[in-house]
Amino acid sequence: MTGFVLLALLASLLLGVTDFLGGTLARHLPLLTVLFFSQLTATVSVLPQIVMQPPGAEWQPALMWGVIGGVAVAVAVASLYRALAIGTMGVVAPIAALGVLVPVGAGLAAGDPIGGPLVVGLIVAVIGTVLASGPEVRNRGAGHGVKPVLLALLAALGFGVSNLTIALGSAHDVPVTLITNGGVALIVYSVALAVLRHRPRARGWLLVGALAIGLLGYAANLSFAVASQAGLLTVVAVCASLFPAVTALLGWWFHRERLKPVQIAGVVFVLAGVATIAATS
Repeated sequence: MTGFVLLALLASLLLGVTDFLGGTLARHLPLLTVLFFSQLTATVSVLPQIVMQPPGAEWQPALMWGVIGGVAVAVAVASLYRALAIGTMGVVAPIAALGVLVPVGAGLAAGDPIGGPLVVGLIVAVIGTVLASGPEVRNRGAGHGVKPVLLALLAALGFGVSNLTIALGSAHDVPVTLITNGGVALIVYSVALAVLRHRPRARGWLLVGALAIGLLGYAANLSFAVASQAGLLTVVAVCASLFPAVTALLGWWFHRERLKPVQIAGVVFVLAGVATIAATS
């Protein structure tokens, strides 16, 4: 197997583990505590990049896109972790992966051609979302209902906007875009902590887990960046879009989550649709 494919698959694995950890820790710690410690670690991990690559002449547009993306990713991660904490991970994670529709939609609005595979991918993804989320919405028991699905859709929107702004900002200055993105998200969580007068506290393995989320997220982004530079972006994007399967598998193994046959079919449809969309973008 080609090296860049392995790196892209590694990015998917790390992102899947990160989402699982975030949702799991949010069941045992206040959500803002998990968000603050994980984002603090991720931001510190990225700081050496600004030393190695000082800002260039086009840092101002990168700064603007980084700010927008930072707010978007802060909302996205908070929504995703909350959805994973109160809902079924095997349903929430694939729905959140639909964020790929935002940059694809932006490309179409800019005049990119609409091919047959893209249309098929969109239809399959939408059908999969309905199949996977339908039983969740109708079931009013613990861990079910419409709220996790709506939060997953909000997370998808946030991640899509963040990915789009990262792409736009990176065209001007990559380090400034990434550091601003992470720094703004950290500021958003810090302000929320101050407003709610909440002091983040975590001990032992819970603290280790929260810090690990930031490190794993940074490692996933680094793996994706290296893979995208070494191989075909289409192949890399498809391989890196499989992370919801990792989250769903971990939820099944560790939390004993069970999906109905129609939900399993829906998850498969969503993953296939997302992979098809990523391959055509």
